Amino acid sequence: MSSERARLTALYGGMLVLAGALLTGLVYFLVRQGLYSSISTAVTTAVPARRMHPPWRMPTPAATASVAERMPSDGVTDPDITRGLAVTKISDIAEQAALSRLLTVSVIVLFVYAALSILLAWWMAGRVLHPVAVITGTARRLSGENLHERIALDAPPGELKQLADTFDEMLGRIEQLVSAQQRFAANAAHELRTPLAVQRAAAEIGLAGEPDPGQVARIRTKLISVADDSEHLIEGLLLLATSERGLERREPVALDVIADAVAEGLAGRAAERDVTLSLRAEPLTVDGDGVLLDRLVHNLVANAVDYNVKGGRVEVRTGPGGIEVTNTGPVVPPETVPHLFEPFRRLRERTHARGEGAGLGLSIVAAIARAHGAQATAEANGEGGGLSVRVRFPTAP
Repeated sequence: MSSERARLTALYGGMLVLAGALLTGLVYFLVRQGLYSSISTAVTTAVPARRMHPPWRMPTPAATASVAERMPSDGVTDPDITRGLAVTKISDIAEQAALSRLLTVSVIVLFVYAALSILLAWWMAGRVLHPVAVITGTARRLSGENLHERIALDAPPGELKQLADTFDEMLGRIEQLVSAQQRFAANAAHELRTPLAVQRAAAEIGLAGEPDPGQVARIRTKLISVADDSEHLIEGLLLLATSERGLERREPVALDVIADAVAEGLAGRAAERDVTLSLRAEPLTVDGDGVLLDRLVHNLVANAVDYNVKGGRVEVRTGPGGIEVTNTGPVVPPETVPHLFEPFRRLRERTHARGEGAGLGLSIVAAIARAHGAQATAEANGEGGGLSVRVRFPTAP
């Protein structure tokens, strides 16, 4: 900060001193040009000129030399010529004295002006850099515990005010990201701890004493089911982390072909739940990762089938606008729709029923969409309940 202030001081002070020096030189030059004629006029007015024949003009130095050449050699001088030479000499002496005094005063004033200019430049630089010092101090104080602090710079509109406001906006985004990461870590720990607790309880209670073969078989089935849920959760977390990291490779992927394959693969699950699954696939090719895009479409369709009602329907459409999946189901409050894209967020509290899922489906969809430069949005359906989820890709017009 001190170096920047010194540079600004040198810049401002140098400009002010240079301007003062130029102004002093210009004043000295202009005064010198007209000083001789002004002094000569004043002296001529003060000296008696009774014997001078009008009109009489004050002789210039050149004229004075000419008159001296015409002076008689016998030393007898005309009074008019003598008076003219005296006026010229007085004017020269007065001019030299005035210019000497003016130069001395100008140099002294210039030095005082330079000192005041440097002090003023130092003060101005400090005032200009004060917001930067505030921003730097806030940035040094910030940590994970006080991300709620803001600069809130009280200054008139300008570049530094805009910089401080931008810094505050960045802090807000960082605070949101840190809070989201903290919630994600807490939710992940909770989700991973629950199956471990179920497994421990099943082993300690279900297998206590000498259980019969039927009891052992039921506990075995339960443990396998819990292990499968844990495996799916870990796979979902890994997939979510992979999507957030971005794409390592891109290639043209026919999303309509993927949608047809996913719909065919989930037709059996839809039939078990008495849900009608329909597909209207128009050509849609995007640049991206085929494995991640397959997971995106699978999660969209699987969520639409799982969170549905008996006799409901699921409609899958692909085309130039992207992919859209619409399903019937429970009524979704519009204010909760944006939160469904967050990890471990569900419409209802988890009951730990078989096949319930971990609540990562739409969050994985949003992460994969972001990795491909796409945008995932959703809106609650009015009549019939359910959701309409759309993913629009940048290559789609």
